Amino acid sequence: MGQKVEAGARAATLTTSPNAVVEPIHPKAMPVILTTDGERDIWMRAPWDEAKALQRPLPDDAIKIVMRGADKEDKVAA
Repeated sequence: MGQKVEAGARAATLTTSPNAVVEPIHPKAMPVILTTDGERDIWMRAPWDEAKALQRPLPDDAIKIVMRGADKEDKVAA
């Protein structure tokens, strides 16, 4: 018999290698970000052999730094 789990929202974070924008701030990993309805549908419905291709960093031009702070471990000059 399996473990009883309460109903409710669940979440998980899947990470991948950082792209060139994220790497100076967090050199170990970045979250996988799905940006289209098609990607979200593949992630939720496709077999793992197809869905795992989505575990990749965003292209460098698809993300940008919008805020920095002195308390951050940001290695890039502000």
